[in-house]
Amino acid sequence: MKLTPTRRQSLQWLGAGLAAACAARPANSEQPQATNGWRDGPSLPFPVQEIYPCLHAGRIHLAGGFIAEDGHITGPTSAHHALDFETGEWTPLADLPVARHHPQLISLNNALYCIGGFESGPKGGWQMQHTAWRYDAAGDVWLPAPSLPVVNGESSGGIIRGKLYLAGGRQPSGTRNLDWNDHTDVGTLLCFNGAHWEELAPMPTARNSAISGVIDGRLHVVAGRTVEGGNTTVHEVYDPGTDRWETLAPMPRAQGGLASGIVDGKLYTFGGEWFENGGGVYEDAWVYNPRSDQWSAIKDMPKPRHGLGGVTVGNDIYLIGGALERGGSRTSAAVEIYTP
Repeated sequence: MKLTPTRRQSLQWLGAGLAAACAARPANSEQPQATNGWRDGPSLPFPVQEIYPCLHAGRIHLAGGFIAEDGHITGPTSAHHALDFETGEWTPLADLPVARHHPQLISLNNALYCIGGFESGPKGGWQMQHTAWRYDAAGDVWLPAPSLPVVNGESSGGIIRGKLYLAGGRQPSGTRNLDWNDHTDVGTLLCFNGAHWEELAPMPTARNSAISGVIDGRLHVVAGRTVEGGNTTVHEVYDPGTDRWETLAPMPRAQGGLASGIVDGKLYTFGGEWFENGGGVYEDAWVYNPRSDQWSAIKDMPKPRHGLGGVTVGNDIYLIGGALERGGSRTSAAVEIYTP
């Protein structure tokens, strides 16, 4: 009888205590050029997945994540790089104080923050964190920043009028916080203004590994997965003016661990993974038009991936890193750029 692994089972081996930071081989730079809105971007200096990069001070910043050697995850990293658009090079900057995977990089009010995520320890590789750091560019150093009120990982967020709104993700289901199986989905909504955190109306559908984007001053949270129920198509939007959530048109396919970007007031989504029937990685890409509350298919990803990061730069959406197979296999250094 064929057994179908769940995400819990597929990632269980990562909870055995991975190395805090490991060297990785450079990626193969010989990548074919794509068309139909897609083109190759500057490859990363190493393969990495489970990342949340962001645009800050005119560069894309990437820090933390799971790095790999020969395509297979070796552990979390503390490495921090920034992409210079003029040179097309990823410049190494000050490492994070501690290696983490799934940390949120956020550019808020001219400051770069690294928030939450997971660390490896002697008893497991998924120890969820509540601490945060702020990057001091002048000194090229990370400094302590206000901690989250609760530990947080695999959430989705966006900036609205100078405040960060961080929705959903996972938190410990009990007192134990050592590995992936200790956590459960939450709908918690947290707001950060750079000085302190507050908790707002929770998202109706608790989930993790969703994507998000801000359109017309509202936070859209789309798709993702649940620990017990797998991927979801749910699309909910938060209005900070009323502190209320509304349900909108679901994404056409249930995808978790995907990436997104916003161009011209439309939300674009890319990739993700599934675990049923052997699992795989989605090549699907979609666009949501908030004026009609409708989704449409766009050209598939040339390199389907999950656990990747999405960053909008002008009219371009950078799809960064990730893995070409579900779980920890075939982690990639690829960067692809989609222009609607």
